[in-house]
Amino acid sequence: MMKHKFHIAAALIVTSLLFSCNKDFLERPPQNQLSEGTFWTSEKDAYAALNAIYQQIDGSDGDAYQDGSTDNAHAQYPWESNATTISLGDVTTSMNEGWSFDAIRRVNYFLENVDRVPMDDVLKERFNAEARFMRAFRYFNMMNNFSNVPLITKTLTVEESYVARSPKADVLKFVTDELTAITDVLPPSYSGGKNNEKGRITKGAVVALKARLHLYNGQWQQAADAAQEVMGMGYELFKVTGEDAKDAADNYAAWVDFADATAEARFRNGLRSYEKLFWQVNEGNKEVILDRQQIPEKDAKFINTLLLSDDLGGWSSIAPSQSLVDAYQDFRTGEAIAPPSAADRAARYKTRATDPAFHSEYKNRDPRFYASILFDKAPWNGIESDYEFEWVKGGNNCSKTGYNFRKYVDPSAWGAQVDNHANHIIIRYAEVLLTYAEAQNELAGPSAAVYDAIDAIRTRAGMPLIDRAKYGTQPLLRDAIRQERRIELALEGHRFQDIRRWKIASAVMTSLYDLENGLVQTRKWDDKLYLMPVPQADVDKNAKLLPNNPGY
Repeated sequence: MMKHKFHIAAALIVTSLLFSCNKDFLERPPQNQLSEGTFWTSEKDAYAALNAIYQQIDGSDGDAYQDGSTDNAHAQYPWESNATTISLGDVTTSMNEGWSFDAIRRVNYFLENVDRVPMDDVLKERFNAEARFMRAFRYFNMMNNFSNVPLITKTLTVEESYVARSPKADVLKFVTDELTAITDVLPPSYSGGKNNEKGRITKGAVVALKARLHLYNGQWQQAADAAQEVMGMGYELFKVTGEDAKDAADNYAAWVDFADATAEARFRNGLRSYEKLFWQVNEGNKEVILDRQQIPEKDAKFINTLLLSDDLGGWSSIAPSQSLVDAYQDFRTGEAIAPPSAADRAARYKTRATDPAFHSEYKNRDPRFYASILFDKAPWNGIESDYEFEWVKGGNNCSKTGYNFRKYVDPSAWGAQVDNHANHIIIRYAEVLLTYAEAQNELAGPSAAVYDAIDAIRTRAGMPLIDRAKYGTQPLLRDAIRQERRIELALEGHRFQDIRRWKIASAVMTSLYDLENGLVQTRKWDDKLYLMPVPQADVDKNAKLLPNNPGY
């Protein structure tokens, strides 16, 4: 497995070269340093420099925190991320929500120097394409948060560094053109070994990012076309067809009224398929289009700690909202559930030890609910024999909402008392299917192909097919697609972009309450939050970045 974990290796030894090159070529550099004169002389140098660019891909912790900026979750510690501040509506120019050009600077420097390297021209062209993807990906993310950003495609001198922000339309065109130019340069997959490690940018990753790019910008035809192209590349939804002894010990018959053994098998396979998609043992499966490689024992991510409760050694940094819990549909009907009022839930919670009414709320839900959410008495033998979740109100490192996340947690890492090292999936096939469904419905309304794309995801999850008669109009199907997207992609960093591009943020960003109807967080939405501010620290260095985004 280690031979596939390539992108961090050599990053640190290259970083000093990329940003602080020794220009005194008459002085022989120490053996532990690199210089202009001794670098860019071999394929090995190009390989190391490119891997240093891969290091800039963000991991899963940041994506999970983004849901804390939305109606999906509560991020309780403001020192861990900006999500708490954003959800409160208190954003000012003192905050930096991703304004950084480090990755872009690395790519520009790489592209300007790699031609000096004596190496195979075909491989060099592919290395160039991988680097250009990283730059396009970074600009895509910055454009989503800031709209107009400086478009920098070369290494700048100090005098040249005072660059104004380019219009979003220009940045969008640049990213689109870059992705189009490199599409056919990159292979559909890699065989493994030096220069061909799994995890490198593929053609599928390029086209899938194009689909996301066009979707986010309301370019329905281009989004549908790109998604459909990816759908023909051989990717598949990850599925399992059985359970081990620990999983089988979970008594879901106490939570779901199964019609028969077939229904129970459908439920359990759907739950396991969804939760195990993100485990280290299954990384690199056929659903993965782009992931961030994690080096075991060296490149840890802290998702287990951030999501689990104190009794399992976690911090409950990011916890599910009641709104997200309510969004999971009925396993039997495939339709929305009718949750109790906050007052009724609080009353039921007080008598939960003797009255089954409280727990009835959590019965007969989408299998993805049980794979994603820890609720009172939720079984989880995979994490610990006979484990049942219990909310400790006010406890140290405990959830404020009454729920914890289970999605993303890898029980194997928890059991071995090591950090979670599962590769973080950035783009997966389920997202592409949802992109196609949304774009095609917006373009032309319901069709068999749109229903089929949604049904593929629901079938994998063990849910009933979408009711084609009930959701037979474009507006109704739009709501169904958005619902499916929220559930399938929860905690994966999409929701904040979705509630802004759908212009529903002001309606959904309401205050959070716990199981006892106690106030958790007073939230407010200001329309200035549709964009993040250019940090004041950067404006102070470069007045050409003004005017700032509206409201800041």
